[in-house]
Amino acid sequence: MKVALFITGQNPEDGGGYTFENQLLEIILKLRSTSRHTFILYVSSQKIPTNVLDSTLQIVPLYLCMRDKIKLKLVGWVKNSFQKILHPTSKFIIQEWREQYILNSLKANQIDVILSLIPNCPTVEYPCITTVWDLQHKLQPYFPEVSGSGEWDARENFYVKMLRRAAFIITGTETGKAEIERFYQVPAERIKVIPFCAPQFASTSHPIDRDIASEYHLPNRYLFYPAQFWPHKNHIGLLLAIKYLNEKYDLEFSLVLVGADKGNESYVREMVRDLDLSQQVYFLGFVPRADLELLYRHAFALCFMTFFGPDNLPPLEAMALGCPVIASNVSGAKEQLGDAALLVDPKQPAEIAMAIKSLLEDSILRQNMIERGLKRANQWTAKDCVREIFSIIDDFEPIRRCWK
Repeated sequence: MKVALFITGQNPEDGGGYTFENQLLEIILKLRSTSRHTFILYVSSQKIPTNVLDSTLQIVPLYLCMRDKIKLKLVGWVKNSFQKILHPTSKFIIQEWREQYILNSLKANQIDVILSLIPNCPTVEYPCITTVWDLQHKLQPYFPEVSGSGEWDARENFYVKMLRRAAFIITGTETGKAEIERFYQVPAERIKVIPFCAPQFASTSHPIDRDIASEYHLPNRYLFYPAQFWPHKNHIGLLLAIKYLNEKYDLEFSLVLVGADKGNESYVREMVRDLDLSQQVYFLGFVPRADLELLYRHAFALCFMTFFGPDNLPPLEAMALGCPVIASNVSGAKEQLGDAALLVDPKQPAEIAMAIKSLLEDSILRQNMIERGLKRANQWTAKDCVREIFSIIDDFEPIRRCWK
Protein backbone atom coordinates (compact mmCIF):
# COMPACT_ATOMS: atom_id res chain seq x y z
CA MET A 1 0.00 0.00 0.00
CA LYS A 2 0.94 3.64 -0.33
CA VAL A 3 1.02 5.32 3.08
CA ALA A 4 0.85 9.10 3.52
CA LEU A 5 2.95 9.81 6.61
CA PHE A 6 1.86 13.18 7.98
CA ILE A 7 4.59 15.09 9.82
CA THR A 8 4.17 18.41 11.63
CA GLY A 9 7.83 19.46 11.51
CA GLN A 10 7.92 20.67 15.11
CA ASN A 11 10.88 22.42 16.73
CA PRO A 12 13.00 21.05 19.61
CA GLU A 13 11.55 23.85 21.77
CA ASP A 14 8.14 22.15 21.45
CA GLY A 15 9.26 19.48 23.91
CA GLY A 16 7.89 15.95 24.07
CA GLY A 17 5.85 16.19 20.88
CA TYR A 18 8.97 16.94 18.86
CA THR A 19 10.92 14.12 20.50
CA PHE A 20 8.13 11.58 20.07
CA GLU A 21 7.39 12.35 16.42
CA ASN A 22 10.98 12.70 15.25
CA GLN A 23 12.29 9.50 16.76
CA LEU A 24 9.45 7.41 15.29
CA LEU A 25 9.88 9.12 11.92
CA GLU A 26 13.59 8.33 11.91
CA ILE A 27 13.02 4.65 12.69
CA ILE A 28 10.16 4.28 10.19
CA LEU A 29 12.34 5.61 7.40
CA LYS A 30 15.25 3.42 8.46
CA LEU A 31 13.08 0.30 8.56
CA ARG A 32 10.80 1.04 5.60
CA SER A 33 12.82 -1.32 3.41
CA THR A 34 11.63 -4.16 5.67
CA SER A 35 8.00 -3.22 4.98
CA ARG A 36 6.14 -4.01 1.77
CA HIS A 37 4.49 -0.59 1.89
CA THR A 38 5.59 2.69 0.30
CA PHE A 39 5.78 5.78 2.52
CA ILE A 40 5.24 9.30 1.17
CA LEU A 41 6.08 12.13 3.55
CA TYR A 42 3.48 14.89 3.89
CA VAL A 43 5.15 17.77 5.74
CA SER A 44 3.24 20.75 7.14
CA SER A 45 6.35 22.79 7.91
CA GLN A 46 9.13 24.26 5.80
CA LYS A 47 11.58 22.76 8.27
CA ILE A 48 11.93 19.19 7.00
CA PRO A 49 14.03 16.89 9.23
CA THR A 50 17.13 16.44 7.06
CA ASN A 51 18.64 13.68 9.19
CA VAL A 52 16.08 11.17 7.87
CA LEU A 53 15.86 12.16 4.21
CA ASP A 54 17.27 10.45 1.14
CA SER A 55 16.80 10.78 -2.60
CA THR A 56 14.29 7.92 -2.80
CA LEU A 57 11.79 9.54 -0.44
CA GLN A 58 8.86 11.41 -1.98
CA ILE A 59 7.92 14.55 -0.05
CA VAL A 60 4.69 16.53 -0.38
CA PRO A 61 4.91 20.01 1.22
CA LEU A 62 1.75 21.20 2.95
CA TYR A 63 2.99 24.51 4.34
CA LEU A 64 1.36 27.58 2.87
CA CYS A 65 2.97 30.54 1.11
CA MET A 66 1.62 34.00 1.91
CA ARG A 67 -0.71 33.97 -1.10
CA ASP A 68 -2.21 30.66 0.00
CA LYS A 69 -2.59 31.89 3.60
CA ILE A 70 -4.58 34.89 2.36
CA LYS A 71 -6.68 32.61 0.15
CA LEU A 72 -7.35 30.30 3.10
CA LYS A 73 -8.48 33.20 5.28
CA LEU A 74 -10.83 34.43 2.55
CA VAL A 75 -12.33 30.96 2.10
CA GLY A 76 -12.78 30.70 5.88
CA TRP A 77 -14.54 34.07 5.96
CA VAL A 78 -16.89 33.04 3.15
CA LYS A 79 -17.63 29.75 4.87
CA ASN A 80 -18.44 31.45 8.18
CA SER A 81 -20.70 33.94 6.41
CA PHE A 82 -22.67 31.19 4.70
CA GLN A 83 -22.96 29.19 7.92
CA LYS A 84 -24.62 32.18 9.61
CA ILE A 85 -27.37 32.45 7.02
CA LEU A 86 -27.97 28.76 6.31
CA HIS A 87 -30.44 26.67 8.27
CA PRO A 88 -28.60 24.48 10.82
CA THR A 89 -29.92 21.31 9.16
CA SER A 90 -28.66 22.29 5.72
CA LYS A 91 -26.38 19.77 4.02
CA PHE A 92 -24.52 22.51 2.16
CA ILE A 93 -20.85 22.51 3.13
CA ILE A 94 -18.03 24.73 1.94
CA GLN A 95 -14.91 22.65 2.50
CA GLU A 96 -11.76 24.34 3.73
CA TRP A 97 -9.30 25.06 0.94
CA ARG A 98 -6.45 23.30 2.73
CA GLU A 99 -8.47 20.13 3.32
CA GLN A 100 -9.48 20.08 -0.31
CA TYR A 101 -5.85 20.53 -1.33
CA ILE A 102 -4.81 17.60 0.89
CA LEU A 103 -7.63 15.42 -0.44
CA ASN A 104 -6.68 16.17 -4.04
CA SER A 105 -3.05 15.38 -3.31
CA LEU A 106 -3.91 12.06 -1.65
CA LYS A 107 -5.91 11.01 -4.68
CA ALA A 108 -3.28 12.22 -7.16
CA ASN A 109 -0.57 10.22 -5.38
CA GLN A 110 -2.88 7.17 -5.15
CA ILE A 111 -2.52 7.05 -1.38
CA ASP A 112 -4.22 4.11 0.32
CA VAL A 113 -4.09 5.20 3.96
CA ILE A 114 -2.98 8.15 6.11
CA LEU A 115 -0.67 7.61 9.09
CA SER A 116 -0.26 10.29 11.75
CA LEU A 117 2.32 9.68 14.51
CA ILE A 118 0.95 12.40 16.79
CA PRO A 119 -2.59 13.74 17.37
CA ASN A 120 -2.56 15.93 14.26
CA CYS A 121 -4.19 13.83 11.55
CA PRO A 122 -5.99 15.82 8.83
CA THR A 123 -9.75 15.52 9.10
CA VAL A 124 -10.38 14.61 5.49
CA GLU A 125 -12.64 11.84 4.21
CA TYR A 126 -9.92 9.26 3.78
CA PRO A 127 -8.86 6.05 5.57
CA CYS A 128 -6.49 6.91 8.39
CA ILE A 129 -4.47 5.51 11.26
CA THR A 130 -4.22 8.19 13.91
CA THR A 131 -2.73 8.67 17.38
CA VAL A 132 -4.18 9.80 20.71
CA TRP A 133 -2.01 10.80 23.67
CA ASP A 134 -4.64 11.98 26.12
CA LEU A 135 -8.22 13.14 26.44
CA GLN A 136 -7.65 15.53 29.30
CA HIS A 137 -10.08 18.09 27.91
CA LYS A 138 -12.77 15.55 28.83
CA LEU A 139 -11.27 14.47 32.14
CA GLN A 140 -9.96 17.79 33.50
CA PRO A 141 -11.62 20.56 31.46
CA TYR A 142 -10.95 23.17 34.15
CA PHE A 143 -7.29 23.57 33.14
CA PRO A 144 -7.05 26.67 30.91
CA GLU A 145 -4.71 25.02 28.39
CA VAL A 146 -7.47 22.58 27.39
CA SER A 147 -10.45 24.89 27.82
CA GLY A 148 -9.49 28.50 27.18
CA SER A 149 -9.42 30.45 23.89
CA GLY A 150 -11.61 27.91 22.15
CA GLU A 151 -9.24 25.01 22.88
CA TRP A 152 -11.91 22.74 24.38
CA ASP A 153 -14.14 23.09 21.33
CA ALA A 154 -11.20 22.64 18.96
CA ARG A 155 -10.13 19.41 20.65
CA GLU A 156 -13.63 18.03 20.93
CA ASN A 157 -14.54 18.83 17.34
CA PHE A 158 -11.32 17.21 16.13
CA TYR A 159 -11.72 14.02 18.14
CA VAL A 160 -15.42 13.61 17.38
CA LYS A 161 -14.72 13.90 13.67
CA MET A 162 -11.51 11.87 13.62
CA LEU A 163 -11.76 9.03 16.13
CA ARG A 164 -15.12 7.57 15.20
CA ARG A 165 -14.16 7.21 11.56
CA ALA A 166 -10.47 6.26 11.93
CA ALA A 167 -9.49 2.84 10.64
CA PHE A 168 -7.26 2.36 13.69
CA ILE A 169 -6.31 4.49 16.68
CA ILE A 170 -2.93 4.16 18.39
CA THR A 171 -2.59 4.95 22.08
CA GLY A 172 0.06 4.21 24.70
CA THR A 173 -1.79 2.37 27.47
CA GLU A 174 -4.81 0.24 28.19
CA THR A 175 -5.97 3.15 30.34
CA GLY A 176 -5.90 5.41 27.30
CA LYS A 177 -7.72 2.80 25.26
CA ALA A 178 -10.50 2.59 27.85
CA GLU A 179 -10.88 6.39 27.80
CA ILE A 180 -11.28 6.43 24.01
CA GLU A 181 -13.93 3.72 24.25
CA ARG A 182 -15.69 5.55 27.06
CA PHE A 183 -15.80 9.04 25.57
CA TYR A 184 -16.14 8.31 21.84
CA GLN A 185 -17.75 4.84 21.68
CA VAL A 186 -15.04 3.43 19.41
CA PRO A 187 -15.00 -0.40 19.16
CA ALA A 188 -12.10 -1.88 21.12
CA GLU A 189 -10.75 -3.81 18.13
CA ARG A 190 -9.99 -0.54 16.33
CA ILE A 191 -7.86 0.81 19.20
CA LYS A 192 -4.28 -0.48 19.30
CA VAL A 193 -2.05 -0.09 22.35
CA ILE A 194 1.60 0.65 21.56
CA PRO A 195 3.50 1.67 24.73
CA PHE A 196 5.68 4.77 24.74
CA CYS A 197 9.39 4.00 24.50
CA ALA A 198 12.30 5.82 26.06
CA PRO A 199 13.54 8.46 23.60
CA GLN A 200 16.52 7.23 21.62
CA PHE A 201 18.76 10.11 22.62
CA ALA A 202 18.38 8.95 26.23
CA SER A 203 18.69 5.21 25.71
CA THR A 204 21.57 5.11 23.20
CA SER A 205 23.70 8.22 23.62
CA HIS A 206 26.90 8.56 25.61
CA PRO A 207 27.55 12.30 25.91
CA ILE A 208 30.86 13.77 27.00
CA ASP A 209 30.64 14.20 30.76
CA ARG A 210 31.01 17.93 31.34
CA ASP A 211 30.67 19.76 34.62
CA ILE A 212 27.12 20.80 33.85
CA ALA A 213 26.52 22.13 37.36
CA SER A 214 29.37 24.63 37.05
CA GLU A 215 28.30 25.67 33.55
CA TYR A 216 24.81 26.60 34.78
CA HIS A 217 25.97 27.67 38.26
CA LEU A 218 23.97 24.92 39.97
CA PRO A 219 24.52 23.22 43.32
CA ASN A 220 25.80 19.66 43.33
CA ARG A 221 22.48 18.25 44.61
CA TYR A 222 19.33 19.29 42.80
CA LEU A 223 15.91 18.00 41.87
CA PHE A 224 15.06 18.20 38.18
CA TYR A 225 11.77 19.01 36.45
CA PRO A 226 11.82 19.44 32.66
CA ALA A 227 8.37 20.65 31.67
CA GLN A 228 6.75 23.43 29.71
CA PHE A 229 5.17 26.03 31.96
CA TRP A 230 1.56 24.90 31.63
CA PRO A 231 -0.69 24.98 34.74
CA HIS A 232 -1.25 21.21 34.58
CA LYS A 233 2.48 20.59 35.04
CA ASN A 234 1.93 21.46 38.70
CA HIS A 235 5.16 23.33 39.39
CA ILE A 236 3.34 24.84 42.36
CA GLY A 237 2.85 21.50 44.11
CA LEU A 238 6.56 20.77 43.81
CA LEU A 239 7.49 24.19 45.20
CA LEU A 240 5.23 23.57 48.19
CA ALA A 241 6.91 20.18 48.74
CA ILE A 242 10.35 21.82 48.81
CA LYS A 243 9.06 24.42 51.27
CA TYR A 244 7.64 21.59 53.40
CA LEU A 245 11.07 19.92 53.55
CA ASN A 246 12.64 23.24 54.57
CA GLU A 247 10.23 23.95 57.39
CA LYS A 248 9.49 20.50 58.81
CA TYR A 249 12.82 18.70 58.38
CA ASP A 250 15.33 21.50 57.82
CA LEU A 251 16.24 19.88 54.49
CA GLU A 252 17.19 22.20 51.65
CA PHE A 253 16.77 20.89 48.12
CA SER A 254 17.46 22.95 45.03
CA LEU A 255 15.15 22.63 42.05
CA VAL A 256 16.16 23.03 38.41
CA LEU A 257 13.37 23.88 35.96
CA VAL A 258 13.75 23.76 32.17
CA GLY A 259 11.10 24.34 29.52
CA ALA A 260 9.36 27.00 27.49
CA ASP A 261 6.87 29.44 28.97
CA LYS A 262 3.30 28.57 27.99
CA GLY A 263 1.77 31.41 29.96
CA ASN A 264 2.30 30.23 33.54
CA GLU A 265 5.99 30.92 34.20
CA SER A 266 5.42 34.37 35.71
CA TYR A 267 3.01 32.83 38.24
CA VAL A 268 5.55 30.13 39.14
CA ARG A 269 8.24 32.78 39.62
CA GLU A 270 5.84 34.77 41.80
CA MET A 271 5.24 31.70 43.97
CA VAL A 272 8.99 31.12 44.27
CA ARG A 273 9.34 34.65 45.70
CA ASP A 274 6.31 34.30 47.99
CA LEU A 275 7.63 31.01 49.40
CA ASP A 276 11.10 32.52 49.88
CA LEU A 277 12.69 29.89 47.61
CA SER A 278 14.57 32.22 45.26
CA GLN A 279 17.94 30.84 46.37
CA GLN A 280 16.82 27.24 45.71
CA VAL A 281 15.01 27.39 42.35
CA TYR A 282 16.81 27.75 39.00
CA PHE A 283 15.01 28.66 35.76
CA LEU A 284 17.12 27.59 32.77
CA GLY A 285 14.59 28.04 29.97
CA PHE A 286 15.12 25.88 26.88
CA VAL A 287 18.39 23.91 26.94
CA PRO A 288 20.09 21.93 24.14
CA ARG A 289 19.59 18.19 24.10
CA ALA A 290 23.18 17.45 25.14
CA ASP A 291 22.75 19.66 28.21
CA LEU A 292 19.36 18.08 28.98
CA GLU A 293 20.99 14.65 29.08
CA LEU A 294 23.65 15.81 31.52
CA LEU A 295 21.11 17.56 33.73
CA TYR A 296 19.24 14.25 34.00
CA ARG A 297 22.41 12.26 34.69
CA HIS A 298 23.57 14.55 37.50
CA ALA A 299 20.18 15.18 39.14
CA PHE A 300 19.36 13.73 42.52
CA ALA A 301 15.96 12.76 41.14
CA LEU A 302 13.35 13.67 38.54
CA CYS A 303 10.20 15.06 40.14
CA PHE A 304 7.52 14.84 37.47
CA MET A 305 4.40 16.28 39.10
CA THR A 306 1.97 16.62 36.20
CA PHE A 307 -1.79 16.23 36.59
CA PHE A 308 -2.08 14.80 33.06
CA GLY A 309 -1.77 11.18 31.95
CA PRO A 310 -1.91 8.47 30.90
CA ASP A 311 1.48 8.71 29.10
CA ASN A 312 4.48 10.95 29.67
CA LEU A 313 7.98 10.92 28.17
CA PRO A 314 10.26 12.60 30.78
CA PRO A 315 10.05 9.73 33.30
CA LEU A 316 11.24 7.34 30.58
CA GLU A 317 14.02 9.74 29.60
CA ALA A 318 15.17 9.94 33.21
CA MET A 319 15.09 6.17 33.65
CA ALA A 320 17.21 5.63 30.53
CA LEU A 321 19.78 8.10 31.84
CA GLY A 322 20.09 6.62 35.32
CA CYS A 323 18.05 9.27 37.14
CA PRO A 324 15.62 7.99 39.80
CA VAL A 325 12.00 9.02 39.22
CA ILE A 326 9.32 10.45 41.48
CA ALA A 327 6.15 10.82 39.41
CA SER A 328 2.49 11.70 39.78
CA ASN A 329 0.20 8.75 40.37
CA VAL A 330 -2.14 9.89 37.62
CA SER A 331 -4.35 7.58 35.58
CA GLY A 332 -2.10 5.30 33.54
CA ALA A 333 1.14 6.02 35.45
CA LYS A 334 1.31 2.64 37.16
CA GLU A 335 0.78 0.90 33.83
CA GLN A 336 3.43 2.97 32.08
CA LEU A 337 6.10 3.13 34.82
CA GLY A 338 5.46 0.00 36.89
CA ASP A 339 7.67 -0.31 39.97
CA ALA A 340 10.43 1.82 38.41
CA ALA A 341 9.12 5.09 39.89
CA LEU A 342 7.95 6.33 43.27
CA LEU A 343 4.35 7.34 42.57
CA VAL A 344 2.79 10.11 44.66
CA ASP A 345 -0.43 12.09 44.82
CA PRO A 346 0.35 15.34 42.95
CA LYS A 347 -2.24 17.16 45.06
CA GLN A 348 -0.35 16.44 48.29
CA PRO A 349 2.92 18.41 48.73
CA ALA A 350 3.70 16.50 51.93
CA GLU A 351 3.55 13.19 50.06
CA ILE A 352 5.86 14.54 47.35
CA ALA A 353 8.23 15.76 50.04
CA MET A 354 8.33 12.40 51.83
CA ALA A 355 9.20 10.61 48.58
CA ILE A 356 12.14 12.99 48.09
CA LYS A 357 13.20 12.49 51.71
CA SER A 358 13.05 8.69 51.37
CA LEU A 359 15.54 8.77 48.48
CA LEU A 360 17.86 10.94 50.55
CA GLU A 361 17.74 8.73 53.63
CA ASP A 362 17.76 5.34 51.90
CA SER A 363 20.63 5.04 49.43
CA ILE A 364 19.71 1.41 48.70
CA LEU A 365 16.18 2.46 47.69
CA ARG A 366 17.61 5.16 45.42
CA GLN A 367 19.96 2.68 43.75
CA ASN A 368 17.13 0.18 43.33
CA MET A 369 15.02 2.84 41.62
CA ILE A 370 17.88 3.61 39.24
CA GLU A 371 18.29 -0.06 38.34
CA ARG A 372 14.56 -0.63 37.89
CA GLY A 373 14.37 2.47 35.74
CA LEU A 374 17.17 1.32 33.45
CA LYS A 375 15.46 -2.06 33.07
CA ARG A 376 12.10 -0.43 32.31
CA ALA A 377 13.62 1.97 29.75
CA ASN A 378 15.32 -0.83 27.85
CA GLN A 379 12.46 -3.32 27.69
CA TRP A 380 10.63 -1.49 24.85
CA THR A 381 12.38 0.44 22.07
CA ALA A 382 11.47 2.76 19.20
CA LYS A 383 12.07 -0.14 16.81
CA ASP A 384 9.50 -2.19 18.72
CA CYS A 385 7.01 0.67 18.35
CA VAL A 386 7.59 0.97 14.62
CA ARG A 387 7.25 -2.76 14.05
CA GLU A 388 3.87 -2.60 15.78
CA ILE A 389 2.85 0.31 13.54
CA PHE A 390 3.88 -1.70 10.47
CA SER A 391 1.78 -4.58 11.79
CA ILE A 392 -1.29 -2.32 12.02
CA ILE A 393 -0.77 -1.21 8.42
CA ASP A 394 -0.43 -4.87 7.39
CA ASP A 395 -3.71 -5.69 9.13
CA PHE A 396 -5.50 -2.96 7.22
CA GLU A 397 -4.17 -3.99 3.80
CA PRO A 398 -6.67 -6.83 3.13
CA ILE A 399 -9.48 -4.36 3.85
CA ARG A 400 -8.10 -1.46 1.85
CA ARG A 401 -7.49 -3.50 -1.30
CA CYS A 402 -11.26 -3.91 -1.69
CA TRP A 403 -11.64 -0.54 -3.43
CA LYS A 404 -9.56 1.65 -5.73
